[in-house]
Amino acid sequence: MENKTPIKVDDKKIITVFGATGAQGGGLARAILADKNSEFAVRVVTRDANSEKSKAFAQLGAEVVEANIDDIQSIKKAIDGAYGAYFVTFFWDHFSVDKELQEVNNFIEAARESHLQHIIWSTLEDTRNWMKLDDDRMPTLHGKYKVPHFDGKGEADHYFREAELPTTFLRTSFYWDNFIHFGMGPQKGEDRNYYIAFPMDDKKLAAIAAEDIGKCAYGIFKKGKELIGKTVGIAGEKLNGNEMAEKLSKALNKKVLFNPVTPEAYRNFGFPGADDLGNMFQFKRDFNDDFNGARNEVFAKELNPELQNFDMWLSVNASRIPIQ
Repeated sequence: MENKTPIKVDDKKIITVFGATGAQGGGLARAILADKNSEFAVRVVTRDANSEKSKAFAQLGAEVVEANIDDIQSIKKAIDGAYGAYFVTFFWDHFSVDKELQEVNNFIEAARESHLQHIIWSTLEDTRNWMKLDDDRMPTLHGKYKVPHFDGKGEADHYFREAELPTTFLRTSFYWDNFIHFGMGPQKGEDRNYYIAFPMDDKKLAAIAAEDIGKCAYGIFKKGKELIGKTVGIAGEKLNGNEMAEKLSKALNKKVLFNPVTPEAYRNFGFPGADDLGNMFQFKRDFNDDFNGARNEVFAKELNPELQNFDMWLSVNASRIPIQ
């Protein structure tokens, strides 16, 4: 049996992980820390080193640094001496594409003067490449976007290319965790059945466990230069609404049905960002082949052998889905 000598910490290549206290970055940081023979060490970036999540990472052996992505100098410090970096932005913190694009420009400005050899940029499609602003099948939001939380990230892709930074573009998918945290879980109807509702008709929704995004990102770093300049789309499984409802029914032991509401109805649900998400689902429905075709479960599994499908995710997380 092969006897691997653990790599000394001083010899390890540092990966600076932004968003480490969030779902994606946290998954990457934990994946690196869990691999005792990893060639990488992890530097967790946080706005508050004294937060519970930050302290937990420190206990696991991560280097924890404070930085603010609105401050280029603090980004520079966070990536100083690092081999790689995971860049992710937080649209839902502020609902502003302009702010998100500024954050990306800050990342790029800092990275230009660094010695980073591999960047992963967590991105999504710019839906305006499929649907022009004057296309009235879908309302234009904020005057210049169809799906703001997609379009800003997609628009930012070319900034990395123009700066000629060594970047892998990671296209993520819908998180199943939204059923727990984002109020998308089954809601009780007047008929006492439970319903999940989104405007996808019978089309399949590419989705993934949030934790698996970080694990796939770790797989990309492990592949090294091979994926620099490439776009990698990941998903755990693609299921339509009825298939998801059936699996939720089994896992929750309650009758769950799929309600294929219209995009218009979804946009008018009234919660913050409902118009953005209504447009997002409509985009995934109307351009389903393109969107799902860009996300490969087989390659995701190669990057992350522990990749979960929906049943596997439910077997661990069903009890966390709030049911009224």
